[in-house]
Amino acid sequence: MKPILIAGPCVIESAELLDTVAAELVNIQQQTGTTIYFKASFDKANRTSIHSFRGPGLEKGLQMLSDVKSKYGLPLLTDIHESYQAQAAGEVVDVLQIPAFLCRQTDLLVEAAKTGCIVNIKKAQFLSGNDMRFPVEKCREAGAKEVWLTERGNMFGYNNLIVDFRNIPIMEQYADRVIMDCTHSVQRPGGAGTTTGGDRQFVPAMAMAAKAFGAQGYFFETHPDPDNALSDGPNMLYLNDLAGVVNKLLTD
Repeated sequence: MKPILIAGPCVIESAELLDTVAAELVNIQQQTGTTIYFKASFDKANRTSIHSFRGPGLEKGLQMLSDVKSKYGLPLLTDIHESYQAQAAGEVVDVLQIPAFLCRQTDLLVEAAKTGCIVNIKKAQFLSGNDMRFPVEKCREAGAKEVWLTERGNMFGYNNLIVDFRNIPIMEQYADRVIMDCTHSVQRPGGAGTTTGGDRQFVPAMAMAAKAFGAQGYFFETHPDPDNALSDGPNMLYLNDLAGVVNKLLTD
C-alpha cells in the first residue's frame, strides 16, 4: 500500500496561513507523487487553557477549508469534537478525524461514519493498539466505508508521551490504513504551563521508526513560524523543513 501524507497547521489562524502551507504541500506532492491530505482544525475544543485560541469556528472554518480545496486541489481532513459537527464537516472534507481523547465516544463515531467520509480515529493516550478494535467496529457497523487508525503515543506519567511502535502492526488488523502522527507523538501535554510543550527535533526519527514498523501514512503538523503559532507550536515542523523530512522518509 502506497503511503499517504496528512499535513497542515494545527488550527486555522488565517486564510494567508492556509495559502502558504497549501502551496508548499502542492509542491511536495508534485515532487514525490504522494497523495497529501491538507489538515487544519476549525475549532480546537481541547486546549489546555480556556483562554487559548480555538479557531474561527465551524461555519467560517469550513468555508476557509473549502477555499483551499477549490484553489489547490488537495483533499481535506479536519477533526470534529461534537456529533452535530459531523454532517456539515462531512459535506466539505474527505476525512473526518476523531480526536484521541474522544475515540470511545460512540455518538461521535457513529455520526462521522454516517457521512460517508473516511473516518480517521486517533488512538487514545490511555488505550492499547488492540483496544482500537472497538472504535473501528462502531464505525463499520454505522456504515463507514473506510476507517483509518492513527498512532500518537501513550502516557505513562506526567507531561510526556511514549510511543510503542508495535501498535502499528497490531492496529493493521482492524483498520484500512494505519497512520503515524509524527508531531503529536512528541508533545509534552501540559508541559509548558498553560499550554502543551513538545520536542520537534524528534519528529524525523519518529517518522523513520514508524516506517520500519510498516506505517501506511504519516501525519505532520507544520507551520512557517511554529514558535509563534497559536496552537501546538513546540511540536510542529517548520514548513521549510517539511520537504526534506518527507523526501528522506520516502526514499531511504
